[in-house]
Amino acid sequence: MAFLPSQLTKKRPTSEISYELEKRRTIEQYRTGTLSIHDVCDAHPELLRSAHNYSFKQAGDCPICEQETLVTVSYVFGPRLPSHGRCVNSERDLDRIRKRKGSFTCYEVEVCTSCSWNYLNRAYPL
Repeated sequence: MAFLPSQLTKKRPTSEISYELEKRRTIEQYRTGTLSIHDVCDAHPELLRSAHNYSFKQAGDCPICEQETLVTVSYVFGPRLPSHGRCVNSERDLDRIRKRKGSFTCYEVEVCTSCSWNYLNRAYPL
């Protein structure tokens, strides 16, 4: 079952950080030639692995290669989690982490599995 980013949180986070404006600026800089494809399509191999295996499909085309290959990968960071974060893609995963003691933050990354475009879309506390 695929989840949309908004489906991963039962209620809207109160202190969400959105990176949408900066993403638009980066895409515009790529389209005008200020940034090269190597500057914007540089996903780490581990992020690509997560995008292929533990993500959910996103509506819309990749802003760089314009193929329908966009997915969202969500990572949670906090105490007693691995230093590289815990990849989550269901409300059940988030509920398990919410029940733990401590402060946790979820980061949602947009990834294109074709051209390796990646961008942090938003961050919010659990």
